[in-house]
Amino acid sequence: MIDAPDAEVLREEAEERLRALAGEHAVLRDDQWAAIEALVVDRRRVLVVQRTGWGKSAVYFVATALLRELGEGPTVIVSPLLALMRNQIAAAERAGIRAVTINSANPEDWEEIYSQVADGLVDVLLVSPERLNNPDFRDNVLPELAESAGLVVVDEAHCISDWGHDFRPDYRRLARLFEELPPGIPVLATTATANARVTRDVAEQMGEDTLVLRGPLERESLHLSVVRLPSAEQRLAWLAQTLHELPGSGIVYTLTVAAAHEVAGYLREQGHEVAAYSGQTDPAERLAAEEALLANKIKALVATSALGMGFDKPDLGFVVHVGAPQSPVAYYQQVGRAGRGVERAEVILLPGAEDRDIWAYFASLAFPPEPVVRATLAALEERGVMSTPALETAVDLSRSRLEMMLKVLDVDGAVRRVKGGWEATGEEWAYDTERYTRIAAERRAEQEAMLGYLTTTECREHYLRRHLDDDAAHPCGRCDNCTGRHRSPDIAPQAVEQARERLSRPGVELEARRQWPTGLPDLSGRIKPELGAEPGRALGRLTDIGWGNRLRELFHGGDGPVPDDLLRAVIQVLAAWDWRERPVAVVSLPSASRPELVRSFGERLAQIGRLTYLGELGYRAGSPGQQFNSAKRVQAIRATLAMPKDLAGRVAECGGPVLLVDDRVDTGWTMTLATALVRHAGAPAVLPLALATVS
Repeated sequence: MIDAPDAEVLREEAEERLRALAGEHAVLRDDQWAAIEALVVDRRRVLVVQRTGWGKSAVYFVATALLRELGEGPTVIVSPLLALMRNQIAAAERAGIRAVTINSANPEDWEEIYSQVADGLVDVLLVSPERLNNPDFRDNVLPELAESAGLVVVDEAHCISDWGHDFRPDYRRLARLFEELPPGIPVLATTATANARVTRDVAEQMGEDTLVLRGPLERESLHLSVVRLPSAEQRLAWLAQTLHELPGSGIVYTLTVAAAHEVAGYLREQGHEVAAYSGQTDPAERLAAEEALLANKIKALVATSALGMGFDKPDLGFVVHVGAPQSPVAYYQQVGRAGRGVERAEVILLPGAEDRDIWAYFASLAFPPEPVVRATLAALEERGVMSTPALETAVDLSRSRLEMMLKVLDVDGAVRRVKGGWEATGEEWAYDTERYTRIAAERRAEQEAMLGYLTTTECREHYLRRHLDDDAAHPCGRCDNCTGRHRSPDIAPQAVEQARERLSRPGVELEARRQWPTGLPDLSGRIKPELGAEPGRALGRLTDIGWGNRLRELFHGGDGPVPDDLLRAVIQVLAAWDWRERPVAVVSLPSASRPELVRSFGERLAQIGRLTYLGELGYRAGSPGQQFNSAKRVQAIRATLAMPKDLAGRVAECGGPVLLVDDRVDTGWTMTLATALVRHAGAPAVLPLALATVS
C-alpha cells in the first residue's frame, strides 16, 4: 500500500481522468475508486458486478491512464463483440487513451498494430476471446503481451462461467491465462448480469484473493410491463400501433433471425423507420444500422440477441421483446440497454406461444453426449491433425456445435488448436456427466422462472433482481404491477387484419446448394450445373412467427393428408413463382415419418395444377435417419436414396421441368441429391418445393 497522502493524490488524478471521460461533473463512486485503488495500488484481481450504466468501463480506462503514467505496459481488454469494441475505442479516445483492436474485421492491420504495441505507442489493446486461441496469436503474441501488460481486463465476464446465460467456451481459456500471468499484473473482470452462482464461479477462476465488488442492480428509469396477446398477428398489430407512442428510439428484440426480418418488414409497411439486425447481417450493414440508431435516424432496430452486450446508447428510450428470452438474467441484461441516460424508458414484453419451442431448440445445442465426444477424440488420435470439415465426416454434429465442443475440449486440455485444424493431446479427459446434468437442470429452472415473470403479480423489477440474487431488491413502484396501470391489449380490428395478411403471405425462396461439403473422399468442389436445381420455394420458415406457428403445429402431429389451408397457400406460392419455364410434372420425395403427407402433397398439387404426377423416389436400404452436419448427411442420403427404374423412365419421357416436393427442408442435402437423381434421369430442370424450411 502507498501512504494516505499519496492515495489522496491518486484519487484526485483519477477524478480528473474520469471528468475527461464522462464530463466535468462526473465523480467517482465509492466502489469505482475501491476497484481502481485495488488495481493500481495493490495490483490485485477485482471482479466488478454492477448494473448496466454504472460505469464499469470508467474503472478500467481510469486505471489504465494511471498505470501508464507509472510506466506500466498497455492494458489488454478481452471483449466479446465488435460493436462493444468500437464503443470502447471511442470512449478511450475521449479520455486521451490510445486504443486499438485486433479482430476478424481488420487482419490487414494486425502487423502494424503488433509493432505499435511493442513500441509503446498503444495504451489499450482490445482482443476477442476467440483470438486468444488463434495459433499464431497464442504462441507468438500472447506470451509477450502477458509479460508486458500493465492490466488485463475481461469485459462481460459472466461469459466465463458455463452457469451463465451467455457462456462462451473461448472465455474459459481465460482461467489458464490468469494462472500464467506474472505476479503483480492486476486483473479486472466486469459484468452487469451475474447471479450469485456465476459470481462465485468467475471469482474462483480469477484466483482465491479476488476482490468482489457487487452492487444493487436497480434501474430507476425502467418501467417494466407485460402485454399478453393470444396470436402472432395481434402482437404484431399491437406493436405497430404502439411503437409511435414510445419515447425516442429503441430496440425491438426477437428470438430468431427470421422473426427479426418478418417483424421489421411489417413495421416498415406500416410506416415505421426500422432496420433488421442479426448475427447474419453483413458487418457493414450492422455498423450502418447501429450508427443510424445512435443518431436517432430510425425509430428502432429489430434485432436478435446479436445486439446485446456493450451496445451503448444512453438515451435509448425503450426495449420491446417480441418473444421471451430463456431466463430472467438474459432478459434483464437485454433490457439494461435502455434508460441509461434518460429519466424514463419503457420496457415491454410480448410473449408468444412459440417461445417454448424456440427455447427447446436452443437447449438441443448443449454439450454433446459422451459417445460423440469420445468418437471425436478417437478420430483425432487415429488421424492426427484434422480440420473441422474433415472431422465432420467422422463426427455427426452440426458445424457450430462441433466447434463449441472442440473449444471446451481445448480448454480442458484434451485437444489443441494448431495450424490446419485440431489435434489430440493424449491427456486423460473425463466427461463430467454430473456437471452437465446440473447445468441442464439450471437452464430448465431459468425457463420456468421466466414463465413465472409473465404471470407474477408482484413487482416485476423485484422479481428479476431476486433471480439475479440481488439482496437489495425491493418493489420499484414503477412497473405495471406496482402502479396497477397495465397497458391496454386493445387493437383496432383493421390493424389485426393487416398483420394477419402480412403474416399469412406465403412463400420464401429456397437457395439451391452449389458446393459439395468439404472432407468427402469422392465429392468435392462445385455441384455440376447439369445436376443442380433451380431456386426453389417453401410455404414458410419454421422459425417465422406467422406460418411458422401453423407449420410447427403440423409437424407436432401425426401423419395424414396435406391440410387444405396449407395446400391453398402453396397454390398462392406457385402462382407468384417467376420460374423460367413452367413445370410439367411432379415427383415426391420418400418420407419415413410422414409418407401420406408428402405423397398427398405431390398428388394434389399435380391434380390442381394439371401436371403429371410421376411418383416418388425410394429408399434402397431404409431411410437415412437424422444427421446433424453436411458431410454425414450427404453420406447417409447417398447410401439410401434411390431412383426406381419405372420412375426414371417416366421422368425421361416427361420432357419438361419437374416440381420436386417434400414436407420440409432442413440442411437441403436431401433435396440436392434427389435433384441430381431426377436430373440424371433426364429432367431438363428441377424446381424444389416444400411446405417448410428451417433456415
